[in-house]
Amino acid sequence: MIDIRPNPLPYEHRLPERPADAVDLVVIHCTELPDLAMAREYGERVLYEDRGTGASGHYYVDRDGTIQCYVDPLRIANHTRGYNPRSIGIELVNTGRYPDWFHSARQVMTEPYPAEQIDALRALLDDLALRFPSLRHIAGHEDLDTAMVAASDDPNREVPRKRDPGPLFPWSKAYDAARLARLAG
Repeated sequence: MIDIRPNPLPYEHRLPERPADAVDLVVIHCTELPDLAMAREYGERVLYEDRGTGASGHYYVDRDGTIQCYVDPLRIANHTRGYNPRSIGIELVNTGRYPDWFHSARQVMTEPYPAEQIDALRALLDDLALRFPSLRHIAGHEDLDTAMVAASDDPNREVPRKRDPGPLFPWSKAYDAARLARLAG
């Protein structure tokens, strides 16, 4: 039995509901923040005033393997442009490019993902594959949001808007699409 700690965001009830069979994709993110407390603070921010909601993944996996659920996976969270209605977002606590996300000289992500975190992610993905039979795909945020933005240090240069989970994410240890499809179906 996997230990998932419910910790719903204050606006979770405002997010649209969806049926389980609408979910066929998991998107792996990293918080690009130093710790879970700051990730929670960012998740609680209301960014979409018309809806009273913000940007957040469904699940957050801390470095020690602790898993928290910020948004029920039967609700649509705002985590990946264009893919939210069909996906579950999983955020891994990792500094990424923090604090200068868009500085052109600071685009290298250097923090590795601890084994405890990857083990917890694998267990979460196994659990989700059983709960969501239509789940068939897995992708990194960087694979789905390929937009470029002006660099914060030089508006004439562009950097990737999203780089997560980044080059140090151990896809072969964490999961693969074939395993996901096999478990789901």
